[in-house]
Amino acid sequence: MLDVLTLVTAVAALLLAAWCGWAAYRGQPTKDWHFIGMAVVTVLTLAQLVIGVVELAQGQDPEQGTTIFVAYLLGAFACVPAAGFMSLAERTRWGSVTVAAGGVVLAVLQVRLYDIWGG
Repeated sequence: MLDVLTLVTAVAALLLAAWCGWAAYRGQPTKDWHFIGMAVVTVLTLAQLVIGVVELAQGQDPEQGTTIFVAYLLGAFACVPAAGFMSLAERTRWGSVTVAAGGVVLAVLQVRLYDIWGG
């Protein structure tokens, strides 16, 4: 796995969480700009998913097992889009809170992916 991509994804997720947390603090729902930020973070997780699958296809094995690694990759990829869809259903400040929580969860998943791979 690329350690730099994992770090960039975690930092981007935390920045998204802070941004949406600030919107929630001000009582605002998620707006178009927030969804652009979610798209950027999702593209990073997609790149990570593709790189992880390519690494596995090339015969490299995670230290803690392939199954758990793939499960975490898929969970990381789905985390922010799921929070984004839930924020569309809740067009209040709680939608922003949901995306902020999704960003924090994604950052934690990045740390766990790093550990699973053998970092």
